[in-house]
Amino acid sequence: MFKNLVLRNRSYRRFDHSRKIGEQTLRGWVDLARNTPSANNLQPLRYKIVTEEALCEAVFASLGWARSYLPEWGGPPPHERPAAYLVLFADPAARCDVDTGIAAQTILLSATEQGFGGCMFRSFQKNALCDALGIDPAQLVPQLVIAVGVPMEKVVLVPLVAGVKYYRGEDGTHYVPKRSLEDILL
Repeated sequence: MFKNLVLRNRSYRRFDHSRKIGEQTLRGWVDLARNTPSANNLQPLRYKIVTEEALCEAVFASLGWARSYLPEWGGPPPHERPAAYLVLFADPAARCDVDTGIAAQTILLSATEQGFGGCMFRSFQKNALCDALGIDPAQLVPQLVIAVGVPMEKVVLVPLVAGVKYYRGEDGTHYVPKRSLEDILL
C-alpha cells in the first residue's frame, strides 16, 4: 500500500556499509526520476551515481551530517556509512527546486520499496563536492545529495510537542516530531 511506503520512507543516517547497491539498481531509480513531471518540461537535472569507495569517502566528507540538531554527532562511523550516493546537478541558470524535490522523493520511494533507505542533503561543501566528482560548478551546480544504503537505525514518528528538532534516544532510536493533521489544515 502506498501509505505504508511513504511512512517507511524516512531520513536514515546510519546504514549497513557492507551491503552494497548494484549500479543497475541505482540507474533504475534515476530512470524513474527522469520520467517524473518537470516544470515547463525543461528537465534540468543531471545525476552522478557514486559507488566507488574513494569517491564515497570524498562525498561523505563534504556533507553536513545533522549539524543543527545533533551537533555532537559527526556522522556515522565507517561501518555505518551509505553504500552509495546520488548527486543531483543542474545548470546554474536553471530554477529547479520543484524538479529536485520531485526527483529526490521518487528516488527515495523507489529505494524504500526495494528495501533500501536514504537521506537527502542540502548541507554540503559545494566546491569540495564538485572537486571530488570532477564537476565544474560553473557548468553544473549541485542541488542535492542523496545518501543511500540498507538502513541500520529505527526511525519513529512522534507527535510534535516541544519543537521540531529530531533527537536520538539512549538506545539509538531516532525520533522525529511531526505536526498533527489538525495543526496543518487551514
